[in-house]
Amino acid sequence: MTTARHRAIRRLLSEGDVSTQSHLIELLAEDRILVTQATVSRDLKAIGAVRQRGADGSVRYRVAAEAPGNGAIGDLGRAFDEYVLRVTPTGGLVVVGTLPGAAHVVGRAIDESGIEGVVGTVAGDDTVLVVGGPGVAGVDVADRLENTGGSV
Repeated sequence: MTTARHRAIRRLLSEGDVSTQSHLIELLAEDRILVTQATVSRDLKAIGAVRQRGADGSVRYRVAAEAPGNGAIGDLGRAFDEYVLRVTPTGGLVVVGTLPGAAHVVGRAIDESGIEGVVGTVAGDDTVLVVGGPGVAGVDVADRLENTGGSV
């Protein structure tokens, strides 16, 4: 559950202005993720979130995304834990949302993982399109990705 919760927190921080831990707890509750303030505090530290002041002077949490290295990340679990925000199956495809600038790292990790049913990937800036083989349902590919990727 921790990886899925971390992914949800990264997504919430990237989508909006979260200025307090109590606000983050409320947003997580809307996603049916119930946590305490202590858990949120630990999670923010674990994912490397920092409070930053915006141009307008407001303070909000941000994930300080590490710049992906030049080499491929062979460990799909690490790539998912560090960069993936959401996994959405649709038909024979899977759309993987990532932190900005990390899609190519995740796409390469998926390509190198040899997951059954994956024909290939197409990566943009923050989205990876995973193409399943003939007769392979996107939901099955998504399940394999999340299980191999170390999430729930």
